[in-house]
Amino acid sequence: MSTLGDGTRAVRAGLPAPEQYEPSLPGPVFAAHFHLSGEPVGPYTYGRDTNPTWTHLERAIGELEAPGEEVSTTVFASGMAAISAVLFSQLRAGDTVVLPDDGYQALPLVREQLTAFGVEVRTAPTGGHAQLALLEGAKLLWIESPSNPGLDVCDIRRLVAAAHGAGALVAVDNTLATPIGQRPLELGADFSVASDTKGMTGHGDILLGHVTCRDDRLTADVRRWRKVVGAIPGPMEAWLAHRSLATLQLRVERQCATALALAEALAKRSEVTGLRYPGLPTDPSYATAVRQMRRFGSVVSFELADRETAERFLDALRLVDDATSFGGVRSTAERRGRWGGDAVPEGFVRFSVGAEDPEDLLADVERALDEAVR
Repeated sequence: MSTLGDGTRAVRAGLPAPEQYEPSLPGPVFAAHFHLSGEPVGPYTYGRDTNPTWTHLERAIGELEAPGEEVSTTVFASGMAAISAVLFSQLRAGDTVVLPDDGYQALPLVREQLTAFGVEVRTAPTGGHAQLALLEGAKLLWIESPSNPGLDVCDIRRLVAAAHGAGALVAVDNTLATPIGQRPLELGADFSVASDTKGMTGHGDILLGHVTCRDDRLTADVRRWRKVVGAIPGPMEAWLAHRSLATLQLRVERQCATALALAEALAKRSEVTGLRYPGLPTDPSYATAVRQMRRFGSVVSFELADRETAERFLDALRLVDDATSFGGVRSTAERRGRWGGDAVPEGFVRFSVGAEDPEDLLADVERALDEAVR
């Protein structure tokens, strides 16, 4: 499937071989145990270990992550379960890990736990390739590019080369880009990780995560961690996720095109500052982003004058839900500072572009801005 287009690949990824009178995508398998006589050498033995519905989804995601290559994907109950599986399966007391200090909001919680387990945690911003200075003696480098919510981008190839040269593994959180926008394994990473709650499934109704690796030994570590902690997805969630992948390219294409149009419109508004979108030619990360990203994501971030202005803007929106998360077919936006975990100004807005008609969404934003600053 390596020569197929993204849309063709998305609608066919992970489907089993056609079987007469059977559905093209088999329904979810609800089973805690399977018929099992003799030695447990078959593929399905117990529901915490394996499930046929996971298998189809994992193959599908692997085909999107690295078309035409042999990779292994492991699905999890959430994005944080996937993140934790990589970090806690690879790191031991006395090891050193390098994390971004401007990444996903829950990373500080992981940092506290790693530190409690005796792991040295070093942090640096995504922008400016600041993590390069912290790699000596590290066991693992964690990259989040574009970062959430600030949308900084780093040169993944450059960081991977430096990390591997220093003897460190590299994991890339690819949640914001999805494999339609960026393929970390092709850029040299050892782990491609994502919260599939966001753009991959795209409907805001599933919690899911995944880890994809080329190295079978790393996959075995990650799967052992999943088995030990039981961070498994339900079969219904896995089936819904696979169903949702069929529209991934359609959704991402619309979202990215509208996100760029939104960024261009916001750039013309004097009341908007700190505008970031990697696909905007004037963005500080644009030159790096175009070298490694195929599409630039659905998220635009910007600042309004203060908390009150941001709240008025969000209240005035009619086609945009005031909600957290991103990547869904319905546009969402939030004043990110309300959570207290991100180093952002009080008027910072993270805007996730959905699949609405662009002219309708842009008109709604323009009107809401007019009302917010009146």
